[in-house]
Amino acid sequence: MTAAGTPLVELRSASFGYGDRTVVSGVDLTIRAGEVLALLGPNGSGKSTLVRGVLGLADRLGGEVNVLGTPLERFRDHPRIGYVPQRHSLSASVRATVSEVVAVGRLAHRPWWAPASRTDRAVVRDAIEAVGLADRAEEEVARLSGGQQRRVLIARALAGAPDLLVMDEPTAGVDHASQVALAEVLRRLAADGTSMVVVTHELDALQDVVTRIVCLDAGHVDLDGTPEQWAAHTRHEGGSGHHHDEPRAALPRPGAVLGSGPLDPTPGVPRD
Repeated sequence: MTAAGTPLVELRSASFGYGDRTVVSGVDLTIRAGEVLALLGPNGSGKSTLVRGVLGLADRLGGEVNVLGTPLERFRDHPRIGYVPQRHSLSASVRATVSEVVAVGRLAHRPWWAPASRTDRAVVRDAIEAVGLADRAEEEVARLSGGQQRRVLIARALAGAPDLLVMDEPTAGVDHASQVALAEVLRRLAADGTSMVVVTHELDALQDVVTRIVCLDAGHVDLDGTPEQWAAHTRHEGGSGHHHDEPRAALPRPGAVLGSGPLDPTPGVPRD
């Protein structure tokens, strides 16, 4: 267990990248329980690399990283960090219901050979209800819209009962109605006290959800403050940065925690 008041994530002069290529450097960042932090920046600014570095999916090239009070190199309690990776769609070939996909999030909480318990089934049911899909629980995911599929993935992460929920571009690539629905899900989660980090470049739908905004520019923290401070900073700067792609990543190390199962994309670095 983590002592009360211990930061969920603590970075001190942290640098991350791939191989010998540094993408993010010199980051000082502390994330505490109850925060809803938006990580902003143009494509190539290092948003996804920073998150992947905290998750152990990008190389730590310098500095200190503590996750739930444990140095990253010794951290093994991965289910306590729920991760919803960036994606545009789920495979249409997957023949699984919403409940079956969300139930994958419970696998880390029991031996692989043990059947789901009553508690497991209740947690899965509550996670599906939390994302507003209770009426679709037995529907095949391939029949859902892109926005609904994103909500399934959020529910899968929630089923793991994480201390911190990390989402990479949850509202990207879906229509406005789906963005509004996703924002409402995040609003409810925030009201329930869920700690979240949301990587995004589309803050409009989430401005009344986030409590803190961290902006990255060219791999460095450009701003760390409240939504009001971010708005003043944006007005002063008069626009955003240039868009560049990040390098492709090597495959994650064995045992790295991404999403699980056939719904997950080929590993690689998404566009920031």
